[in-house]
Amino acid sequence: MNRIPLALVTLVLSLMISLTVQAAPERSPDEVIRHSVETLTGKIEGRRDHFAQNMPELEALVDDSLENIADFRYIGASVMGRYFANATPRQRSRFVDTFRQTLIDTYAKGLVTFDYRELRVLDGQRERRHEDQASVDMEVVAKDGTVYPVSYSLRLADGDWRVVNVIVNGINLGLTFRNQFDQAMRNHGRDYDAVIDGWSPDVGVDELEQGA
Repeated sequence: MNRIPLALVTLVLSLMISLTVQAAPERSPDEVIRHSVETLTGKIEGRRDHFAQNMPELEALVDDSLENIADFRYIGASVMGRYFANATPRQRSRFVDTFRQTLIDTYAKGLVTFDYRELRVLDGQRERRHEDQASVDMEVVAKDGTVYPVSYSLRLADGDWRVVNVIVNGINLGLTFRNQFDQAMRNHGRDYDAVIDGWSPDVGVDELEQGA
């Protein structure tokens, strides 16, 4: 079973949150990710202690990035899975907004809690199978030398590359969230509003070890 620190998950999701979609269409997917990594680390490097003591400021920094963000509507539909078709337009929109907000609240801490030594986007990325889909591989090197592989899935939408999923150390986070939504719907008798109201992304180590 794969074991990954929860703080690492929060870090890579925060990197996703920092991704702006204002990149020129000619910018390649790996260049988009490199820009994201450099932008985010440049904002927090040397200021981790400050942000650790001022989490609202860090959350505001993350929130500011959400105006130009990964494709949250696409991600929200994917997480809802088979339940998306029967949800009302209002429920779909509410879930996207809730999903976005919970990522801010839950994962901003990853920027200051995971003690990494290096974030590196790999050279020689995999060849794209489709013109509108791409994967970008990177590695997060912890202070103790442990290397965690990370793969971002992107899709081309309206001329911009946008992140739609993340795989950390072999664990598909999009699938993990989808399984969680499915279980919540079962627990609440398929009450969409109850599930949305109580939504809280949970990617603890125990769940990840199950290979969700």
